[in-house]
Amino acid sequence: MKLATHNKKEREIVIVGCGFAAVALGISLKKAGLNNFTILERSTEIGGVWRENTYPGAACDVPSRLYSFSFEQDYPWSLRYAPQKEIFEYLKHCIDKYSLTPHIQLGVEVTKATYDDTTTTWSVSTTDGEDIETDIFISAVGLFNNPSIPDIPGQELFQGSQFHSARWDHSVNLTNKTVASIGSGASAIQYVPEIAKRAEKLFVFQRTPQHIFAKGDRANAQQDHHTTPWQKLLHRRERFQLFSRFEKNSRRRSSEELTQKSAKAFEKYIQGLVDNPDMLTKVLPDYPPGCKRGLRSDDWYPTLLKPNVDLIDTPIDAVTETGIRTKDGEQFAVEAIIYGTGFTPTAFLTPMRITGINGKDLNHTWRHGAEAYLGISVTGFPNFFMMYGPNTNLSGSIIYMLENQARYITKCVKTLERTKAQAMHVKEEVQKQFNDEIMDQLSKTVLVHENCRSYFQAENGRITTNWPGLMLDYHRRTRRVRKQDYIFI
Repeated sequence: MKLATHNKKEREIVIVGCGFAAVALGISLKKAGLNNFTILERSTEIGGVWRENTYPGAACDVPSRLYSFSFEQDYPWSLRYAPQKEIFEYLKHCIDKYSLTPHIQLGVEVTKATYDDTTTTWSVSTTDGEDIETDIFISAVGLFNNPSIPDIPGQELFQGSQFHSARWDHSVNLTNKTVASIGSGASAIQYVPEIAKRAEKLFVFQRTPQHIFAKGDRANAQQDHHTTPWQKLLHRRERFQLFSRFEKNSRRRSSEELTQKSAKAFEKYIQGLVDNPDMLTKVLPDYPPGCKRGLRSDDWYPTLLKPNVDLIDTPIDAVTETGIRTKDGEQFAVEAIIYGTGFTPTAFLTPMRITGINGKDLNHTWRHGAEAYLGISVTGFPNFFMMYGPNTNLSGSIIYMLENQARYITKCVKTLERTKAQAMHVKEEVQKQFNDEIMDQLSKTVLVHENCRSYFQAENGRITTNWPGLMLDYHRRTRRVRKQDYIFI
């Protein structure tokens, strides 16, 4: 495959995925004068999760002023919590403004990447049979790119429409239909209120109740791209306030006192909304706030109380030709099934196969749970870096984390230039020490509560996705590249 023509005196860099992570990295590389990079995107459009999740009501659950790049924070968002379409347009805006388009190749899906010990280069293979040689290989595919659909007996027998929320079938008209929604997570709490407005009957099948606090969404003051100095000052003030609030919430996870305070506040909040004892039993979790992803919605609980909506917490036994059967034998006839069942975030880099030094397979290396140094570099895989890697998810703005990762990776490339080394990878003992520290910190948080089972955890219970500390802690750890942490080849 012929890549875009860049300065051949520079190292060749291949980045996989074109969502927020790749855009952050591309801009960081260009600012550092590194222009010899190509972004490969398997879809025919950029955008990642903000391209794919087009379900009704899709929006960000982090306020727009914080869910944006620090260098591009004056975008004219219409709402405090931006809808999917605006976030998608924001990414396009950043790509155009920072001239990333010549670096992007669409419709190219990577299947595997293999490191050559002899040439210290990577061979990146695609589904169309092409092999791309590159000096540096970077994954920016994110955590939420592979939908998770539970294996329920009888799914193939269902005669109606069924689809995952991240693959929404807009050809299916749900108006005046009887619909089943399986799941009550971050996506479901957004599309269920929208579907309830037009469905004749909506059955919401819930496995586990969530802590869903009020969102408090509102319209922003109307503006355009010509931001005044006063508006800029207000934007930065709001961003700082939001940043501080999320940092405070992060501290709660390791504080029993703050967790109990939050649990009491939630119970009081729910009791003020739900006066039906049976419904109250169904929606109150038996685990503390913070052990799962924090959710926000102004519409979820009012929707569950509508006469055309039923919340079912009996486990599903099977899908039948005409609907869903629960474990107690009750039948629910439906015309469409929507799976709001999330993704497989612990299956990092799926479905790519990554092979490092001496044929070292990354999937095998991570068989007991993914780990990396700073979530970015893995021992035994020279010149391979990750965005949104293991233990870098958090309660806050992932965009802030991605910016830190982008700067760190850019500094790694500059370090290679200064040292005139061919490749670098983290020392095994450094990676181990870092991950032992992370696991120890996580073991002291509410994330490991006995009643808590979340997508943060791998099959063996190890938390492989979340950062245990503050966003500022991660900034401190990634502000510079410590040469003593790496082996240079």
